[in-house]
Amino acid sequence: MSLTVYTANWCRDCREAKRFLDKHRIEYNEIDIEKTPGAADQVLENVGKKAIPQFVLDGKWIQPYRPGQGFLHKEMAALFGVAD
Repeated sequence: MSLTVYTANWCRDCREAKRFLDKHRIEYNEIDIEKTPGAADQVLENVGKKAIPQFVLDGKWIQPYRPGQGFLHKEMAALFGVAD
């Protein structure tokens, strides 16, 4: 499994996503869109907006949160096969 997480330091949902991954010992490569040239453009190209956090799991882009609802704990737990 290959997981990349697009984030930014100021993003509360990003911090929650990383806490979830760390809690379940899910390895990931983090790309900060503020510090990595072209990263924000990659997000825009693939999801149509500069919305973070974004997971890229084995090449598939996944939005692990829903605006107004926050991080999708149950859905992400099911996706990764872990207990929430």
